[in-house]
Amino acid sequence: MKKILLILMFILWSASAVFSYPVNFKDTQGSQLRIDKRPERVVSIVPGITEIIFRIGAGDAVRAVTHHDSYPPEVSEKEIVGGFFSPSLERIEKMQPDIIFISDIHKKVKERFKDKCQVICLQATSVSDNYQNILLLGKIFDRDDKAAQIVRETKEYLEHIELKIKKIPEPERKRVIRLMGRDKIMTPGDDSFQNDYIRLAGGIPPKLGKNGQVVTITKEEWINFNPQIVYGCGGDRETAKKFFSQPGWKDVDAVKNGKIFYFPCDLTCRASTRAGYFVSCLGSRIYEDEFGNKANQIIEDRITKSVPLRLNLDYVRNIEIIHSYLYDFVHKTLFIELNRPMAAVSTLEGYREGISFVGNCYSPPQVWGIYHKISLKDSRSNLYKVLQKSEEKNTSILFTGADMDNLSVKKQNFRDMEVYALVTAGVKSNAVRMSKDSGNFYEPGTINMILLTNMKLTNRAMTRAIISATEAKTAALNDMDIRSSYTSLVNQATGTGTDNIIVVEGSGTQIENAGGHSKLGELIAKAVYEAVQEAIYKQNGLVKKRDIFKRLKERKISLSGLIAECKCDVEKGEMLAALEEIFLDPRYASFIEAAFAISDHYEQGLIEDLSFFRAWCEQVRAEIAGRQPKEIQNPVSLENLPDVLKMAFNSILDGIYASLK
Repeated sequence: MKKILLILMFILWSASAVFSYPVNFKDTQGSQLRIDKRPERVVSIVPGITEIIFRIGAGDAVRAVTHHDSYPPEVSEKEIVGGFFSPSLERIEKMQPDIIFISDIHKKVKERFKDKCQVICLQATSVSDNYQNILLLGKIFDRDDKAAQIVRETKEYLEHIELKIKKIPEPERKRVIRLMGRDKIMTPGDDSFQNDYIRLAGGIPPKLGKNGQVVTITKEEWINFNPQIVYGCGGDRETAKKFFSQPGWKDVDAVKNGKIFYFPCDLTCRASTRAGYFVSCLGSRIYEDEFGNKANQIIEDRITKSVPLRLNLDYVRNIEIIHSYLYDFVHKTLFIELNRPMAAVSTLEGYREGISFVGNCYSPPQVWGIYHKISLKDSRSNLYKVLQKSEEKNTSILFTGADMDNLSVKKQNFRDMEVYALVTAGVKSNAVRMSKDSGNFYEPGTINMILLTNMKLTNRAMTRAIISATEAKTAALNDMDIRSSYTSLVNQATGTGTDNIIVVEGSGTQIENAGGHSKLGELIAKAVYEAVQEAIYKQNGLVKKRDIFKRLKERKISLSGLIAECKCDVEKGEMLAALEEIFLDPRYASFIEAAFAISDHYEQGLIEDLSFFRAWCEQVRAEIAGRQPKEIQNPVSLENLPDVLKMAFNSILDGIYASLK
């Protein structure tokens, strides 16, 4: 009987899998489509769609993406077929896709592949459109439950923000605009999902009578709207720098009051699975004072759940990640309870005795503005209160903007000696090179480390462990070529401006030395090195072997910016497409990667004679052109670009120009 039941269950399960197909639907362009089975070879050239596919758990079906795809971290493992605006048709062809996801600008892609595979366009002009796309992709990839969960979580985010916004009187609502453009000021059209984001965040977007993903806004329209809040993403800083010192553009409330904010481009520019999260971040910046007012709080400060972890150390009574509401948003705290009071060294608090609890608290972006206004003491007191730890004297906590879901725990051992490194790391916003960068900024980021060992460390060993861990952290950053956030063209980062470490005394055999020549120092360094690199991958999606496009972006080098400098009688879009195609070739990508290393050494004075590199550049120029060009354009004249990189980019662009003439 039991065997018969098992057979029936298998039949029912198999039937349910079969009955989920076919999926029939119309895409945004009105094409009638039918999916008969789960896709296996997908090319997505729309980053928002790529994100949805991965988040619903179907990333295994994706074979290739664009270099604009950056989230979630797993996309870094996929092939690249170019950029969003000019993907390579030849490289898409090599993927032999069964489905290609496009946007309405990808007319050439649709024309080339419409008779070879399914070509699907799923545009979103509102959050409700985004819901429909997520649910449809759930059906296409047989991930209905996960898709429904994402939509449900997004709605919960938005309902939360709606309740907070209701406490703000209508006359006090603020005028908000998304900044876009390069040579002129642009913004999303009236029908864009980005204006939907502004409305859901409690802001008032402009009504220009213009539809489209991006439209031009005149100076007169800008002044008439008089934005109180301006926001953009990374590249929009250059637009602000160019225009916001000019009459008219600078004479609006947002610019005069410094209310200009920047968010990651993968949040601002995409209708995706994190729409609710971004709206809450945007709302918290628009109404920073209102969100920080305890009278406007809608959720009681409280613990919501605990996620247990495990360490094989006899003095650790309990280790968990505690989720708690504080200021209406979920904080996540790594909390380690010791079975007896111990000494600890914290770079945030100094040497302390009688410590029974150590930890690391993630504060979400929605409350960063609040914490910048209150003292560290008040921040700590509020957290301890919600965690129900009344005695601050026996607790040592670090604070970070890196999500505790991205915690890395690494263990190293030798014979009976064990070391654990518990690390969170964010390096995209305030990575610095000590001795080179100015200490004028405080931004969220941070590499936080907690070191635990099954040995008893003396005071000397604890303080020396900090040096070993710091040197390992810097080695991890250098080996990944993590760039300084402030001088990225010429400097690798040595850390971030807000890094901290806690070293716990531990118990067991007494150890006097944790330096570079000691076995304990070696284990600490190896554990930290591995944990830092893994934490950076989890938090920022960066791996050591990442594509050339990401490494250019990290140096704040824009391909379109390089092309804009070119005084060539060739259409700029054609030049940009050719440049992206060149960088898809490992030979020329490696040439630029080598130029990065040579440039760093040249700027540091480790290389003096560049004649060898000039010869290499001439060879590359001739190879790309198919001959030695008669005219040398040297089109790149960006003043801040180091000499070596200027030579490298000039050789490639000269070669492209000659090949297109």
